[in-house]
Amino acid sequence: MNREYHKWWSNHLHRDMELLVFGHAGAKVLIFPTRKGRFYEYENMGMVSALQHKIDQGLLQLYCIDSIDNESLYCGWAHPHGRIERQKLYESYILHEVLPFMQHKNQHDCVISHGLSLGAFQAANIAFRHPHLFKKLVAFSGRYDLTLNVESFNDLFDGFYSEDIYFNMPTHYLPNLDCPWRVDHLRAMDITLVIGQEDPFLDNNHYLSSILSWKDIHHHLQYWHDRAHSPRYWRQMAPVFI
Repeated sequence: MNREYHKWWSNHLHRDMELLVFGHAGAKVLIFPTRKGRFYEYENMGMVSALQHKIDQGLLQLYCIDSIDNESLYCGWAHPHGRIERQKLYESYILHEVLPFMQHKNQHDCVISHGLSLGAFQAANIAFRHPHLFKKLVAFSGRYDLTLNVESFNDLFDGFYSEDIYFNMPTHYLPNLDCPWRVDHLRAMDITLVIGQEDPFLDNNHYLSSILSWKDIHHHLQYWHDRAHSPRYWRQMAPVFI
């Protein structure tokens, strides 16, 4: 299997950023790690091995990017305004650095946004905000409203709220989305949300699904047995849904 390591200075984040590429051809999969996860997490969890047959056949090419959660959403010492500002710069890094890099390496017309847990939020948020750039979304065990308090998962903005937070929480901005161009692109996207039947984010997935249905955006809400919020389950999901 082709495996590549890449590192460059990000002009948007003003720091070095690293990523791994797996495969030589096929649909390009942009992969976001879990909370505070690193670019090598997907490989270390055995997710790449779970998809190896598709990678070797040239059906998928994986792009495993780094997170900056310690500087943004989980930067406890920063004011919430600063956290969301850093998150916005992270999106800019992906849009203006990672996606062009992916296109340069592989001209396949299908780009899949994919993530696990907090990475599912990242994958869904960027796909919903920029639906013309993605053909498919596959999100496992996601919370799509980071202002919720669920079990030990707290509101990441400590009660602070702003327009920037609103426009980065899918279950906040999607109900009011009335741009026909964006809605049409969302309706053309292949959207799959997978959630454990005992996952603490189950209700939030139900709510997101209801919003999409109300907007007539076709999607699949798939249930997995148990809590299903760990690599053991994600390794089973990946070959089925990606």
